[in-house]
Amino acid sequence: MSPFPTTGSAAAEPDTAERIRDVNTRYHDGAAAQYDAKWGIDWGEVGADQVRQKLEKLLGTPLPHFDAALEIGAGTGYFSLHMLKAGIVGAATATDISPGMIDALRGNAERLGLQVETAVADAERLPFDDASFDLVLGHAVLHHIPDLEQAFREFHRVLRPGGVILFAGEPSRTGDKIAIVPKKAADYAAPLWRRVIRARPAQHGHDDGGAENHALESQVDVHAFVPTELRAPIAAAGFETVDVQGEELAANWFGWFNRGMESSARDEDVPWGWKMYAFKGYLFFQKLDRRLLEGRLPASIFYNLMVTARKAG
Repeated sequence: MSPFPTTGSAAAEPDTAERIRDVNTRYHDGAAAQYDAKWGIDWGEVGADQVRQKLEKLLGTPLPHFDAALEIGAGTGYFSLHMLKAGIVGAATATDISPGMIDALRGNAERLGLQVETAVADAERLPFDDASFDLVLGHAVLHHIPDLEQAFREFHRVLRPGGVILFAGEPSRTGDKIAIVPKKAADYAAPLWRRVIRARPAQHGHDDGGAENHALESQVDVHAFVPTELRAPIAAAGFETVDVQGEELAANWFGWFNRGMESSARDEDVPWGWKMYAFKGYLFFQKLDRRLLEGRLPASIFYNLMVTARKAG
């Protein structure tokens, strides 16, 4: 989504599916107003290039055109709106379980002069007719959904024959464990780093909906995947040609280390030069991953998993 890592460590699963949905709704409602700023979401050429690169990894080049696309857990609209701008989709429908995120998405669409249909909806109970879309997609959303088998049955139902599903930004179990190393390193380095740049400690909760919302953040991620486990509910729903790829290894280490330190300080105290170093460095390591590591190493060791599959017909 953004040019920085987008998911944290998967927490222990809350006790019921309804509680999972409730926590995700409340957290994302509270985070919606500051979400784009918190994750460095870009609506210009950098953001467009990020989206295009992910799509090309999954769909190849030249990118196909989809008449009607449905995004699950669309958040503030990063994927759908960039795809509309680029002409990759003709019509976009965006859903999210959070009304606050849908409001933020509508605001972004209006500022960009784009038309998008929206709905507050649970991925496991989609309010759409059978065979309504050519593409169902999502970014960093599957790990929030309690009943993945039911969700994929719904994705299969609303797809037209020959339609495609595409999901990216899902945390891998091994990659998530590996990411603990740069995160802990950032925790150790952060106090010295703040002294060097003369930054005050962050006031956690001020950038994501308040202290209560900050406390909910550790409860919203309920899955981390291995490729075989991610394939299973997709195949069970009736999809064909299921493909799981890994994305980001060096970029993940670099991104989490720098973001860990940066998030420990008040944003207004972090020098612009540091932010540009972290941003451009992340893009450099992302390119290194793409050219040297992705497709050569096992998908399971990367931080993010990406998946595509097709409905028969």
